[in-house]
Amino acid sequence: MKLFVEGIGLCGPGLDGWTRGAPILAGRTPYAAAPVTLVPSVLLPPAERRRMTDTVKLALAVGGEAVALAGSAAESLPSVFTSSGGDGVTITSILEILASAQRDVSPTRFHNSVHNAPSGYWSIATPSRESSTSLCAFDYSFGAGLLEAAALAVTEERPVLLVSYDMPYPATLNAVRPIGSIFGTALVLSPEAGARSLAALTLSFGPSDAAETTLPAPSLEKLRVKNPSARALPLLIAIAEGASRQVTIRMMAGNLLTIGVAPA
Repeated sequence: MKLFVEGIGLCGPGLDGWTRGAPILAGRTPYAAAPVTLVPSVLLPPAERRRMTDTVKLALAVGGEAVALAGSAAESLPSVFTSSGGDGVTITSILEILASAQRDVSPTRFHNSVHNAPSGYWSIATPSRESSTSLCAFDYSFGAGLLEAAALAVTEERPVLLVSYDMPYPATLNAVRPIGSIFGTALVLSPEAGARSLAALTLSFGPSDAAETTLPAPSLEKLRVKNPSARALPLLIAIAEGASRQVTIRMMAGNLLTIGVAPA
């Protein structure tokens, strides 16, 4: 499958948006990890803004940035949202309530706990009536989301928004499923090149014993390994560098996602 990247969103420690983060990923500016600040989306009505969790804030922030850089109409884009675990903070809160004598779960907590909550908030914010798919594939969630979005863009012959996001869990869940720093990214993918195209991608998928692409910078490699959505970093770095290269992402069941990256 051949696609073109029209817009990118980025949020992570020391990576505050694609415009600021691209020179860092390209090696033109030193990388220094810094705390991530998440703010409610101004696209949402006040009532929905008050209900937003940090997971939703992250997903909407990177999705909004990618769409803005692409110059796309958000309401016209089908979307794919992918995350390895969704909102662990809300899930932990619900489990603690259910383990107590009270056992009363608020409707707000419940609707924020479902895996497609970010896509629901996105449809309200944009507003969009296009199709939206929410995926989870453990450590392979970014690759699974990229494959889904690419297939959708090619078969429907239209641009598609991909949003990938993961956040650390509270201590109880973190003990069995540790996730490092906050990280989210988004891509607007099109089957045709446009005036704003950032890169051309050629995707292939299949069984392989080849190693996945790692990063030479220890701090970025640690981020890539510790957050499932940060498996996108080798691809983002290749785009930022304007390089022609091959990026590989390890997938489930011994498969490998191979991405040829070239300037648009």
